[in-house]
Amino acid sequence: MKKLHPVISRNIKTAATGCATKFSQMPLRTRILIIVGAIIIAAAMVAAVIMLRPKPAQTPPPVVAVEKVKTEDVNIYGEYVGRVRAQQFVEIRARVEGYLEKMLFAEGTFIDKGQTLFIIDPRIYQARVNKAKAQLNKAKAQELKAKRDLNRIKPLYAENAASQLDLDNATAAYESAAADVVVCQADLTQAEMTLGYTAVKSPIAGYISERNADIGALVGPGGQSLLATVVKSDTVRIDFSMTSLDYLRSKERNVNLGQRDSTRRWNPFITVTLADGSQYPYQGPVDFADPQVDSKTGTFSVRAEMPNPDHTLLPGQFTKVKLLMDVREKAVVVPTKALEIENGGAYIYVVRPDKVVERRFVETGPETGNNTVIERGLSAGEMIVVEGMHKLSHGMKVRLADIQPASSASGNNTTEPDK
Repeated sequence: MKKLHPVISRNIKTAATGCATKFSQMPLRTRILIIVGAIIIAAAMVAAVIMLRPKPAQTPPPVVAVEKVKTEDVNIYGEYVGRVRAQQFVEIRARVEGYLEKMLFAEGTFIDKGQTLFIIDPRIYQARVNKAKAQLNKAKAQELKAKRDLNRIKPLYAENAASQLDLDNATAAYESAAADVVVCQADLTQAEMTLGYTAVKSPIAGYISERNADIGALVGPGGQSLLATVVKSDTVRIDFSMTSLDYLRSKERNVNLGQRDSTRRWNPFITVTLADGSQYPYQGPVDFADPQVDSKTGTFSVRAEMPNPDHTLLPGQFTKVKLLMDVREKAVVVPTKALEIENGGAYIYVVRPDKVVERRFVETGPETGNNTVIERGLSAGEMIVVEGMHKLSHGMKVRLADIQPASSASGNNTTEPDK
């Protein structure tokens, strides 16, 4: 700091010394009055400064978006990997031995029930039929002769012209001839059946595979017996596995998989997702659940039937299965974004009628798309904060933005089961 001129400094010191001397020479009462007056003046100046100082702007309450809680029915789904299986899968096999002569179908096409597919060389079997017919005719002739002999012996025996032995021999001959007729008839029937097996027919209607044996090949039980397969896939079956935990959860909700319940307005059904990500347009009811758990995998098998009129689903194909496991009626549902997770618990900000927020812990249920089911802690009609939670603390007053319509839980949302 720049020093004052020595003369000026000396004058200031002289004046201050003079004032102090004069003040000390004043009466005590006068000095007290002067001091009090100085204090009053200083206080007045401080008060004036405080009053004239601009007041700080008050922070307005935060603005939050709210939503009114409503109840609605929520569909709970589980997702699994399923395998498509034909309703009927039949192997066409050669039941007699012989050379394959003809194939009477186009591979991969639809065939009718009872349609002839293959012809096996029938000549040897036709010969056996002819032989059986001849033996039957011979047995019938023997039976007729024995019957005539018996009829002649009976009146002679009545007149004591024939002995009892003659009658017994005639009766035995007739009964033996009649038995031979029955045996020959059975042989003929068997030969005709064997001959019929040379024309291999389809026991069901469906689509046939490619042939497994070429024309001219020796087929039959002792060689190549599998000729082709026929698949009936107008209706297919979807097989998938569920965990024992899924079973326990379904029992808690009184849902019996594989059984129809007339007391509910819904029953478990499935939908499938195709390889291109599109949803198959038909639904299939669950018609079977295995009564025991596989000890190796901890799962049990479940089956559903699915219409397949256009044969879009192919047997052996794997597909994504979505199973309706439960319907929560009048469930409390809130947007998942309104929930805050802390130390393993979930809480939500509830706006009271006086515009004060309350931090409330809730028990959450399954998620349904962008929403979450609230099991306990929240009631329908309450107002919750859905946006702006990061600005809030318990007991803070807020301003409300425009009330948004309550979110809806779509029936096509999916809940992943615990694995």
